[in-house]
Amino acid sequence: MNQDELTAHVLAARNGDRAAQGALVQAFLRPAYAVALGVLRNVADAEDVAQESLLAALGVLDQCREPARFAAWLLKSVRHRALNLVRQRGNRTRLLGSLPQAADLPPAPLAARQRLVAALEILNPAQREVVLLHDLQDWTHAEVAAALEISETMSRQHLFVARRAMRKYLDDGTGKEVMDGQ
Repeated sequence: MNQDELTAHVLAARNGDRAAQGALVQAFLRPAYAVALGVLRNVADAEDVAQESLLAALGVLDQCREPARFAAWLLKSVRHRALNLVRQRGNRTRLLGSLPQAADLPPAPLAARQRLVAALEILNPAQREVVLLHDLQDWTHAEVAAALEISETMSRQHLFVARRAMRKYLDDGTGKEVMDGQ
C-alpha cells in the first residue's frame, strides 16, 4: 500500500468506513505481529498484542495526526504495549518462550527451523524487529525505518549485524563473538 492509498484508507477509516478499516487490518496485522514478536518472543502473546493494538488504533484513529505515518504510529503503539506486558509480568515473564512456529517461518526441516529460532534468540529486540519485518514481511529498509522510527542506515546496520550474528550462530552454534564485538 503506497502513501496515498494509506492516507486515503486512514481518513476513510476515521469516518467509519468498514472496508477501509479492514484494509488497514489486512495490511498491518502481520507487521504488528512481527514487532510484538520481536519484543515478546512468544507467539501467543505477540498475536494478542498485535490484535489488541490494531483494535485500539482503529478506535482512536483521530489521534493519528499524520495519516501517511500510520505504520510508525501503530508499530510504536505495538512496541509500547509489548514492553508494558513484559514489565507487568516482571520476573514471571515468559521471555524464554518460543519464537516463531511453523506458520511463521518458511518451510524447512524441523531441526533447521529450531536452529533458526535459536539464532533469532541471540539478537537484541531492535535487530529482531528489523529481521522479522525485512526478511519475513519483505518490507524495504525505507518502510522498516519509517515504521520503527529509525534511519534507513540504522535499519541496514541492524540487519547486517543480525544476519552476521545469525550466520555465525548457525555455522558453529554461537553468536557470542559477533554479538560481543558490537
